Amino acid sequence: MIFDKAKILQNCNDFSKNTLMETLEIEFVDVGEDFLKAKMPVNSRIHQPMGLLHGGASVALAESVGSAASMLFVNAEKQEVRGIEISANHLRSKREGTVFATAKIIHQGRSIHLWEIKIEDEEGKLICLCKLSNIVLPKKTS
Repeated sequence: MIFDKAKILQNCNDFSKNTLMETLEIEFVDVGEDFLKAKMPVNSRIHQPMGLLHGGASVALAESVGSAASMLFVNAEKQEVRGIEISANHLRSKREGTVFATAKIIHQGRSIHLWEIKIEDEEGKLICLCKLSNIVLPKKTS
C-alpha cells in the first residue's frame, strides 16, 4: 500500500471539523499501513465528576480512530463505515495531559472490520483497551 501520510492525516483532521472529534480536540497524528493514531488532551472539559478522564470520552476517542481507520480500507466514493459494537476496558485513570489512541486491524472482511484500539498516556502506560466492530455499507445517494 503506497500512501501519502501527510495527506491522509490532513484528510482525517479536515473530516473531523464541526463534529464531536473537534469538540474533544481529537487530532490524528500518525498513520501506517496497519494503524491509525490520534491524540486527545485530558482536561476538565472531558473529566467525570471525580476529576478523571471520563470513560465515555475514551470510548469516543476509540470509536473515532477505529472508524476513521476503516475508511482507509474502503472506497469512500462508494462505501460508508458505521460502528456497530464497541467494548472498553478502563484500566488506569488519568487527570491531565494527553492520551494517544492507536487502532490496529484485527480482521478486514468485505463487510466487517474488527479493530483493537489501545489508549495510552504520554509514557506508553495503557489507560484503556477497546475493541470496535465496523460494518461497511454501500454509500447512500440522496
